[in-house]
Amino acid sequence: MMSVGSMPRLRGRSKLLLLVFAASLSLVVVTCLALATLVSIHVTDAALQSSVDADASLVRAFVAKELKPSDLVLGGVDGARRVEIETRLRDLVDPETGTLRVKVFGPDGTVLFSDVPEIAGKNFGLEDDLRQAFGGTPFADVTTGRSGEERDENALGAPMVLEEYLPIKEDLPTKTDPSVIAVFEVYRDAAKLLATVGVARRDAVMVTVTASVILAVLLYLIFRAAQRRLTRQTRELVEATRRDALTGLLNHGAVVADLAAQLESGREAGGSGLGSVGVALVDIDNFRLLNDTHGHGAGDAGLLEVARLLRAELSQDTTLGRYGPDEFLLIAPPQCSADLEPAIERLRGRLIDLSLQFGSSERLPVTVSAGLCFSPVHGDAATELLSVATVALGEAKASGGDGVRIADAPSDEMGRAERSTFDVLSGLVIAVDTKDRYTKRHSEDVARYALFIAERAGLDQDLWRTLRIAGLLHDVGKIGIPDQILRKPAALSAEEYAIVKQHVALGDAIVRDLPNLDLVRGGIRHHHERWDGQGYLDGLSGEDIPLIARILSVADAFSAMTTSRPYRKALSVKEALHRLEDAAGSQLDERFVVAFVQGIETAPNAPLPGDGRPITRIWTPEASVA
Repeated sequence: MMSVGSMPRLRGRSKLLLLVFAASLSLVVVTCLALATLVSIHVTDAALQSSVDADASLVRAFVAKELKPSDLVLGGVDGARRVEIETRLRDLVDPETGTLRVKVFGPDGTVLFSDVPEIAGKNFGLEDDLRQAFGGTPFADVTTGRSGEERDENALGAPMVLEEYLPIKEDLPTKTDPSVIAVFEVYRDAAKLLATVGVARRDAVMVTVTASVILAVLLYLIFRAAQRRLTRQTRELVEATRRDALTGLLNHGAVVADLAAQLESGREAGGSGLGSVGVALVDIDNFRLLNDTHGHGAGDAGLLEVARLLRAELSQDTTLGRYGPDEFLLIAPPQCSADLEPAIERLRGRLIDLSLQFGSSERLPVTVSAGLCFSPVHGDAATELLSVATVALGEAKASGGDGVRIADAPSDEMGRAERSTFDVLSGLVIAVDTKDRYTKRHSEDVARYALFIAERAGLDQDLWRTLRIAGLLHDVGKIGIPDQILRKPAALSAEEYAIVKQHVALGDAIVRDLPNLDLVRGGIRHHHERWDGQGYLDGLSGEDIPLIARILSVADAFSAMTTSRPYRKALSVKEALHRLEDAAGSQLDERFVVAFVQGIETAPNAPLPGDGRPITRIWTPEASVA
């Protein structure tokens, strides 16, 4: 929607375009009129020149045949010769061909001969046209048939005539520039000439006028298109000030203004009676690390994908905008607010299938966290709701992301922790969750897989409870690992990997003062030891590695491979089992690998990665562990 301030500018530009159009159209009209006039003049000149050329040839032939040089001298002929010449001149006069009169002038302007004998011997003076002809240049002009000496009884009998003055030069080989000794004057009926010129002028005017009309129409269409384009571009420019350049979504200021406008509309329409407005802040997890590791192009790709999926999942009435570098603000009106949380959950579901890859990196998962609140429950003003949503988003991200929090609605885990204040072990589990959501989920999976291995290997059930606790706490030391390393969306450097290795020592230190946890401590400290002695921290090998640690190593490896991490997507179960088989006897205890792989392939209660449901058999084992 255009702002009010932009309308005067648009009207001003419209008037300017109208003035330019009027000026252009006036220029076209003037140009076309001038063109028509020029065409008419040139056609007339061409017609006159054509007639002069034709009559000049006729006169030259007549002079060569009928006249002698002595005939053109004043007083140089007797009466008989004069009659003879005038008779020949009358033969040139033919109304059918348009020749009306012929005269021959001497150098002083005296009429030497004429087809009208009464005119012969008269001197009408050397007028400019006659003087030009004696200068050697023919002259032709259209005049009336009753002008000058051609009037009264000597009138030519045609309303308009073509008057031509044709010079006669000496034909002497000895002269390079022969002088004019006489001038023939020929009168022709101009009706045909004028008719021809009139047709040409009419055609020229019609063509010019037609072209003018076409050009005027084209100008109108061009200027109208320009006006529409200018109007559209003005609207787009105004809209561009409200849009994020990368995603095309409303920018921070525009989406906040939209929230304020919706809340104000709700108050004016009767407040909460219309229902609540839903507000959600959606944040891309580990966005800064993604930018720092793979460049801003990677971050832009993640933003665009999340924006695309959000558009697809939200209703048309829900407003979507880019609130921050990696945050989106969703505003659901009352009729859509109930679908706000399900839409975000649908988004998270679709992100499971989304992965990004840059250069030689692994396929990187994309996850989001979200904080939700509703008016008027959590506030009536935009600033209140945004503050509440920000706090809820912080709670969702506090556990490593990929979570959704509704304001004032604590999660079940937090509720149980509050009800079990003195349960130290539960408190440690919540601490892991708060630090990193993946670590907690991974730890729960490891605990399930470890119990499954213990069951398949026929171990004493008295060990199961300790094994479960060890599985839940085996990565508790990651509480002390910096986030930029723990959540880095790329392979770790050697220095970073050295830091990560210390999480087993830190975890051991965290639980060492708790009573009756010696076996748990062994699992925490030694679950990254290798059967061949190449693991860490203590380089133990074979049977020297505590039993619990060897079980946890198999469970931990399978969970790590089948869970998406910031630096790569999860492997399939089939691929993960193949890799376990390859690691048996070198990295892992072969006994527990065999128990786990065979159990996953055959047991009806085999655990799936991420939940406790039995696995559906969708593959046939290609190899078995000996």
